[in-house]
Amino acid sequence: QVQLAESGGGLVQAGGSLRLSCAASGRTFGFYTMGWFRQAPGKEREFVAGISWNGGRTRYADSVKGRCTISRDNVKNTVFLQMDILKPEDTAVYYCARGSSVQIGVTSEEYYDWGQGTQVTVSS
Repeated sequence: QVQLAESGGGLVQAGGSLRLSCAASGRTFGFYTMGWFRQAPGKEREFVAGISWNGGRTRYADSVKGRCTISRDNVKNTVFLQMDILKPEDTAVYYCARGSSVQIGVTSEEYYDWGQGTQVTVSS
């Protein structure tokens, strides 16, 4: 099991940027796909971005493509989500999660360990 802790959320104006971080415990962090999901009030949790175990492949939801960049540092056991040109509809609790060692899944069921989340609020 990998324990995850997100940070970096906050309140930002539309058009601004935030960089989320997710610190992971466990020596096997570098073996797994990592993903970012978000959940807005009254909505289901949705996939935002994912990255393969070595950072060589990434995948993004259409809603954030071109505005977000996922990256990872396997030495520091950390995964990042750089979010630019933020919109009010990006407001949500953002979660990082540990996936499988093979593919970058886009559903919650494909991820096995979750952090507690960090709130991102974008004002118009």
